[in-house]
Amino acid sequence: MEFILDAVLYLSQPLEAELGSFLSEGAKLLDKGAPKGQGAVLVNWLLEGDMLKLKIKSGTYVRPHDAVYRLRNYLAEKIGREYKTGIRSVKGVRYEISFMLEHEPKEKISIPFVKELNFEGKTCRILLLDLDEVFLRNNYVDRIISLIKEKVDEQAYAGKDEHHEITWSSPKKKHAGKIDPTEEMKKRGWIKHRGRGQWIYGPTATRIIKTMESIVEDKLLKSLGFTEVIIPKAVTWDVWKRSGHAKSIYNEIYYLSPPKSRDPAYWEEVVDLYRITGEIPLDKIKERMDYPIGGVSYAQCPPFWPLFSNKTLSLEQMPVTVFDRSGPSMRYESGGLHGIERVDEFHRIEVIWIGTYEQVKDLHQKIIDQYRLIFNDILDLEWRMAWVTPWFMAQEGLHGLADEKHVVGTVDFESYLPYKGSRKESEWLEFQNASNNGMKYPQGFNVKLSGGQQLYSGCTGIGLERWLASFLAQKGLDPEYWPKAFKKRVGVLPEEFILL
Repeated sequence: MEFILDAVLYLSQPLEAELGSFLSEGAKLLDKGAPKGQGAVLVNWLLEGDMLKLKIKSGTYVRPHDAVYRLRNYLAEKIGREYKTGIRSVKGVRYEISFMLEHEPKEKISIPFVKELNFEGKTCRILLLDLDEVFLRNNYVDRIISLIKEKVDEQAYAGKDEHHEITWSSPKKKHAGKIDPTEEMKKRGWIKHRGRGQWIYGPTATRIIKTMESIVEDKLLKSLGFTEVIIPKAVTWDVWKRSGHAKSIYNEIYYLSPPKSRDPAYWEEVVDLYRITGEIPLDKIKERMDYPIGGVSYAQCPPFWPLFSNKTLSLEQMPVTVFDRSGPSMRYESGGLHGIERVDEFHRIEVIWIGTYEQVKDLHQKIIDQYRLIFNDILDLEWRMAWVTPWFMAQEGLHGLADEKHVVGTVDFESYLPYKGSRKESEWLEFQNASNNGMKYPQGFNVKLSGGQQLYSGCTGIGLERWLASFLAQKGLDPEYWPKAFKKRVGVLPEEFILL
């Protein structure tokens, strides 16, 4: 790595003085913390009126954007005492940086703040101009370097398939037909499409979903000792920053923006325009909205963690086992919408467990075993399990595995949808997963465990719409084809509404 910074120290007044001895002494500080001879170097300097111009060069250690402040602090004391002159500010005029990458980039990359970005094989060269103190002090330079490396790595991984290793498959089952459950439910009046990626579920579909929810409660939540909690569905930026979602989710979230004012007079024009035209004046509303505070719940697990943020949990109370079913989550699915399987608004039960390594590993396996019981003995599904790229890697554009031993990572549960085609050629529906997230959340939210042990966690989101789609695609909409264990639980289906 090579860094060359042209910087200016702006003095509080023009100065005519010999600063050579001060700068020579100050330059000795640029070796501190680095192997001998590998610190930053003051290449040259020039005093012009109220500007002290510096050129600083370094390799990996004591980078110039840090070195310039060592010199600034040293000089401020010296010239303040000797010449009654202070240093008002620091500016990076020109910053040239070169470093090596693990891969050659495949496509053009765009990075904020970077004036020029060039690649020669695996060597990257960047040019930054007119850098203020916020930029220099807040380590934007190192973050830019990391971002370039990440983007090049993402391009390299993009050419590879995500890891998908099938670890278990149920026997083949005989199915009721090859119907698309969404279309068939629409014909029967069980559901109605309302808005993009949003459905109204009538009495029959709701009864089936609620029966599935009761099965989860009975066979998984109660049997494994989970306690219900309520987690916010409005998620603020601080949560997503710490959970890691802030790296990538901007194209998929529904944003939450409060009004700039609650004063009725501020909104009078909007109200009047609607009363006159009968149309919602969206442009006028947009003018009156403040910056987004965050978004609607994208994944239910992260907003639970602020409960423990920066705290230490008691080892004696481990494991923590909780679940939430207090409201919907939303994701902007764009062109990926399809029936009730891929929606913008979806309903699920979020299950979270926290504890020691062994406790989290053990609960992860017990949850998988309970799913196996439900899918085999009650729903009688044709399904399979796969060890896949964990969500916390996939969201950052990475592929492969977090743990080759199948401990930390994600298990997907996939169902066969007969109407999609043959078992071999059609895409199976990922209708459930269970993840051992390792140390990701405890580290992100700075949550510790008493006794000095490391804290781990896992989560599984039970998407009830996808359970419904999987069940009806295989068993049909007529209860006569449903497995006895499920029929007994669902009881007599309610009547649908008669619409004249």
